[in-house]
Amino acid sequence: MEISGIISAIVIGLIIGLLARLILPGRQHIGIIWTVVVGIVAALIGTALAAAFGVADTDGVDWIELLLQLVLAIVGVAAVDRVKVRT
Repeated sequence: MEISGIISAIVIGLIIGLLARLILPGRQHIGIIWTVVVGIVAALIGTALAAAFGVADTDGVDWIELLLQLVLAIVGVAAVDRVKVRT
């Protein structure tokens, strides 16, 4: 993964984290900072998984990679929310 890939994963992670929070039903008990952090981590892991599966570099928009990142972000936001509610 090159530096440009990491930077783009971070920018996309910001958007992915916010989308994940919007998609999850109900109110989340985590702040925007945690949402963005989860989105960035999900974007980086999603990019790595897409590269491992060989779907990271396609012609046009990498829809499978974006879907992987979004699913990981949704799971991450739900997990962090659940941990924050219990503490």
